[in-house]
Amino acid sequence: MSELSEMIDDHSGEDWAEVLSEVSRIEIELSGWEFDRMMSGPDDQGNAIITIHAGAGGTESTDWVSMLLRMYLRYTERRGFSHGVIDLQPGEAAGIKSVSIEVEGEYSFGRLKSESGVHRLVRISPFDSANRRHTSFASVFVFPVIEDAGKIVINPADLRIDTYRASGAGGQHVNKTDSAVRMTHIPTGIVATCQSERSQHRNRDAAKKFLLAKLLRRQREEEAKERDALEATKMANAWGSQIRNYVLHPYQMVKDVRTGVETSSTEAVLDGDLDQFIEAFLMSEQN
Repeated sequence: MSELSEMIDDHSGEDWAEVLSEVSRIEIELSGWEFDRMMSGPDDQGNAIITIHAGAGGTESTDWVSMLLRMYLRYTERRGFSHGVIDLQPGEAAGIKSVSIEVEGEYSFGRLKSESGVHRLVRISPFDSANRRHTSFASVFVFPVIEDAGKIVINPADLRIDTYRASGAGGQHVNKTDSAVRMTHIPTGIVATCQSERSQHRNRDAAKKFLLAKLLRRQREEEAKERDALEATKMANAWGSQIRNYVLHPYQMVKDVRTGVETSSTEAVLDGDLDQFIEAFLMSEQN
């Protein structure tokens, strides 16, 4: 401390301001290098597609999907990303059975890829008249959007394209025509659907983009010979397989199982404050 005091005494206020400015510049530059190191994957800089599926837990889980969708939409807003719904299947009684959204923004995939996995919610169910505690599960998958279609080549003969009438939330305005599209890649069995647009042509384009993203993910996993990792991303939406726990009763806590990062600010997290979890995961991947 004495040496620091001497340095301060030896410099005028103007000189010291220059030193502080230079230190700040260096810190920003180092932070940028660290970010670049974390975002060095082949698809990290591009856009992302997020899919959320209800798991074990019935109506509580379809409601949980709705909550997760809102959480990710709020996160995209905080980051200045844009988003659009590709497909949405409403739950039978409430909430959402499954939903897919495209997120556009620099490094959106690099940031959101850490969210893939099972998310577990513990709360007093708003659907239980006895006010009992319920546990719900939902799975999240994050795919990179392919900007260069040449990365994946699809033989038209390997595609089955079905059209049908869109229904439910997001599709009510188009259910008089067969505008929704289901695209199946026959060799792999991978399916992509879109019913968010009035135009069948636009739904077809969106479904193909989603299908390409799924196929690229599969290709990357095969190239890296990570079949065990592939199975891990398809864990059952149930107890023991979650990557993050959200507890709203009997106490307030969100904890990431992979990194140990936790917070009692559950409301902020569900409102899209995810950076602490995302950045901790990305840092852990560098070690």
